Amino acid sequence: MEKKLFLLETQDNSRIMRIFQIILGILCIIVALFWLIFNFKTFKTDKTLWITVVFLIGFGFYQIMAGFGKTSKYIETGAEKIVLRQNSFLPKIELKPADIQRIEIFPLSICFQFKNGKKIVHRFGLTNTEIIEPVKESITEFGNLNKIPVEIRKEEL
Repeated sequence: MEKKLFLLETQDNSRIMRIFQIILGILCIIVALFWLIFNFKTFKTDKTLWITVVFLIGFGFYQIMAGFGKTSKYIETGAEKIVLRQNSFLPKIELKPADIQRIEIFPLSICFQFKNGKKIVHRFGLTNTEIIEPVKESITEFGNLNKIPVEIRKEEL
């Protein structure tokens, strides 16, 4: 089984859009630092300026990371593991076959049940429905290859 990457985003940004995100992020950080330097005396009395600076720096950092492609959500399947990144802010999760007890596939979600009792549920949503069937097929292939029980269910209990 070869590695397959399924992007869970509604669209992939073009190169121009990614460059624009990086420039916007840098500009936000520069504006925040400018405000911090030139309004330092008022920062001691006005807490809303601190909130603005923190927001601009956070947003700028996120835009830079998005421009470099570090915030994309995806599922990557291969013969030895499944890599799941459901959230732009949290790190990716590696699911190894030795840890997985069973996989339940629902119409709009996939549930990975682990041998330690923990479970991870991935919900697809309704915005990018053309990716659901290829992901389900790849997960089923992964389960069959690694002798993990895969149960296809009609609705969640």
